[in-house]
Amino acid sequence: MLSLRRLLILATGLASLVSARSSTGNSVLVVVEPKRQDDFSIFFEGLKDQGYELTFRAPKDEKPAIIEYDEAAFAHVVLFASETKNFAQDITPQSLVSLLDLKTNLIVALSTKQTPLSLLAPEFSLILPPPGTPLISYLPKRDEPASLIPILPTKKDATQILSSQAPIWFSGVPQALGSNPLLVPILHAPAESFASEVDGGSADALVDSAEKGGEGLWAGSQLSVVTGFQSLNGARVTWVGGVDLFTDELAQKEISKGVKSGNAQFARDVAAWTFQESLVLRIDKTEHRRVNTTGPSEQYTTNDELVFDAYISNYNPKQGTWEPYSDLKDLQLEFTMLDPHIRTALPPVRGVPGKYSVTFRAPDRHGVFKFVIDYKRKGWTHLHSSTTVPIVPPRHDGYPRFLSAAWPYYAGAISTSVAFFLFSAIWLAGEVREPSKRSGKAAKTE
Repeated sequence: MLSLRRLLILATGLASLVSARSSTGNSVLVVVEPKRQDDFSIFFEGLKDQGYELTFRAPKDEKPAIIEYDEAAFAHVVLFASETKNFAQDITPQSLVSLLDLKTNLIVALSTKQTPLSLLAPEFSLILPPPGTPLISYLPKRDEPASLIPILPTKKDATQILSSQAPIWFSGVPQALGSNPLLVPILHAPAESFASEVDGGSADALVDSAEKGGEGLWAGSQLSVVTGFQSLNGARVTWVGGVDLFTDELAQKEISKGVKSGNAQFARDVAAWTFQESLVLRIDKTEHRRVNTTGPSEQYTTNDELVFDAYISNYNPKQGTWEPYSDLKDLQLEFTMLDPHIRTALPPVRGVPGKYSVTFRAPDRHGVFKFVIDYKRKGWTHLHSSTTVPIVPPRHDGYPRFLSAAWPYYAGAISTSVAFFLFSAIWLAGEVREPSKRSGKAAKTE
């Protein structure tokens, strides 16, 4: 009976793995006003069809908690209560930042009103216009209000995240982007659009804000309407300028006669990236060794020929598995000691999926070095690996018997020795003359 129970538990676990869409889990908490829940039925039903488990909660409800015993209760959190000014005690800007530290992914919808969520945006290098100033555009000519804008994705947008280039209806607030390299602009505003005080905002406040940020801060395609942010630990958060982008009304609304809007697919693509279905990489393992050896060494010698291998995989959301990935063409390896001594390309190995390898000579300097991979690209998971190895000088018997660079010294020593030997031989073997007898008698007479 016990073994049967274990088999049932194992089968249930395997089934959950097959149905899971995200690489980090399939539990989703949706914070939305109950009266507006049905407005997003297409988006929510799409998530359920993909295998996600949705839990709904009103903004002021205390349960279910988003953090329990310092652990995240859900893998993903969707905040669609964009106009709510008072949340429950566990939904604060500080708690949302804590969720990112716990690797929970967030979708945050903003509004033209000032709320706790809009106060959190500057922490992510997003600059919002003053309250009551949505994005408007009078082009192209249409019967809809100027604040309801059709936006066509362009090459400036995150095309690696979006699977469709269909026009999208947008109504909400734009965001000016700071210089944070972790930002991922997903959808930019049209070039002819600008922020205006048509929703009860103050023209003076808008002018003052523009003067602080520079001329043209609230106009043109430099503005973003949907912006992603990927933290260093891999957690992702997406800021959407208006929650109406996810509504059934805009998903079913035609851009023009016979042209369907791309809101439904756009919302799905944004959720896929935020929930870490797409553009997710990981380093499975790294290896290092000397050339013509099979295993790693505890230490290496200066000028050794070293081989470094890295194995990288990509998450396949359709199968729920990790697969070898060999399409990175700009991966680099650094061999560092405080500063990089060697920076070289780490190319994929043909015929071995997911393997990247490079051979290089260790520097002629001893110390503690690191093999470092630090791959950061917009939209992709950050890859970081660091392996420490010592580099030591050769042993006393590790040097070559003769050095080719020292042949002049060898020749000088040998020539000096040969010259000394010849000089000694000539000196010792030279003729010794005896004094003559005559000169000897003369000396006695004197």
